[in-house]
Amino acid sequence: MTTARTKFALPPFFCPVDPAIHPEVDAIENRAIAWIDELEMYEDSSRRRHVLKTNSAEFFSRFSPAGRAENVLLAAKWVYWGFAFDDVRCDEGPLSEHPAAFAEMAGRVQRVLEAPQSLDAPDDPYLRALHDIGLSLRRQATPTQVRRFIDAHRAWLHGVAWQVGNQARGVMPQLNDYLAMRLGSCGGFPTMALLEIANAAEVPAHEMDHPAVRAAGESAILTAGLDNDLHSYRREQHDRHADQNIISVLAHHEDRSIDDALAEAVRLRDRIMHVHLRLSEQLLPEASPELRTYLAGLKAGVRGNIDWALRVPRYSTEHEPAVDGHPGFSAAPSDPDPAAPPVPVIRWWWGELRDR
Repeated sequence: MTTARTKFALPPFFCPVDPAIHPEVDAIENRAIAWIDELEMYEDSSRRRHVLKTNSAEFFSRFSPAGRAENVLLAAKWVYWGFAFDDVRCDEGPLSEHPAAFAEMAGRVQRVLEAPQSLDAPDDPYLRALHDIGLSLRRQATPTQVRRFIDAHRAWLHGVAWQVGNQARGVMPQLNDYLAMRLGSCGGFPTMALLEIANAAEVPAHEMDHPAVRAAGESAILTAGLDNDLHSYRREQHDRHADQNIISVLAHHEDRSIDDALAEAVRLRDRIMHVHLRLSEQLLPEASPELRTYLAGLKAGVRGNIDWALRVPRYSTEHEPAVDGHPGFSAAPSDPDPAAPPVPVIRWWWGELRDR
């Protein structure tokens, strides 16, 4: 039922979080661009422009507005790399509908990050850039932070492999499977793992591995992932590439119009954001300073992702801006129901609430 639309107006975003950005964002961007050019992380000038239009330095400077500048730069490099790699090797490249070939390539990519001396294809600009990021990680982060990022990176590639498999088989996943896949494929796990590194604040294991902290992290990641679905839907419709998206899933399996699917997607997204805020508030009184910094980063990431996406060229078409006017922000969820939605893959988050 995913028929094309000429206009796609977003409703206000439920996100009661103040905007913020790192004061050295311009210097971070200039240094990141110099790094991209030094490693030639592109095939030609057109691809270079495409990489720079992701505004990745701004993106992560909103996630970590008080972070250590050198570490925020490292995180921004990975975000530039991630968007470039996603476009060329995941979403639109020759492997985007070939699961076996993608899995082989993803394994090689992951190993370059895991074993910094394992680069065996120095002519590949994406492997070369990720290899350099891996070396910097080991200089600037703790061993625990490096391991957490590597594990998060593997989860992202696994999610993308699931997505590629669906594309190859022409499968539109059901809502439960889609949310499980999107949690991984949106890139939120490695992005949020970079918060500890950018802020130079390692969360103690007994806190980071606590189910309520995991639920807070996952709910922030999926909120941002669904926000990206909303931002990208119109562009994907313009490009005839809106096959796996929360709106397409709801329209296809629940026989909804696009307007109804959009409204339902926003209601679900708002309930997920609401449980994230409740979990974060519950955790704060007994949190270590490092956990407090991490939780603040999760909220800053959700808000920063919205602010970035509303103006980034990545979500624009040739003839239209990223959105039809600024949708604004809401202090209250569109669906105030505090109970877990009937989606098995995420409803355990609500089980971690003490006030449910």
